[in-house]
Amino acid sequence: MSAEKMITHLVFFRMLPEAEGSTGEENAAELVEMLMKLPGKIPELVKLEAGRDFSRTPASFDVGLLTQFENKEDLETYRIHPEHQKVVKFVQKTTSERAVVDYESR
Repeated sequence: MSAEKMITHLVFFRMLPEAEGSTGEENAAELVEMLMKLPGKIPELVKLEAGRDFSRTPASFDVGLLTQFENKEDLETYRIHPEHQKVVKFVQKTTSERAVVDYESR
């Protein structure tokens, strides 16, 4: 990554105990799998990391996502991309809460 500013998009997901015929654990695994398939499908996506929480504290979310983009326009392209929208639909059905932070980083 260069010294140029990048756009970092962080999302944290808290899964429902059960949804779509699966447990929260199963849906968390499915969400991570879906997210990990996005690189290569969305050219504007510079970096993607996703994983399940292992600390299991009361304040913990179940899944974390870090993505990076060259600029705000690329983040917006990602948000409306059909492949991302498939993930959004799954998230809407299987999560109870999410937290999002977007910021410029070096």
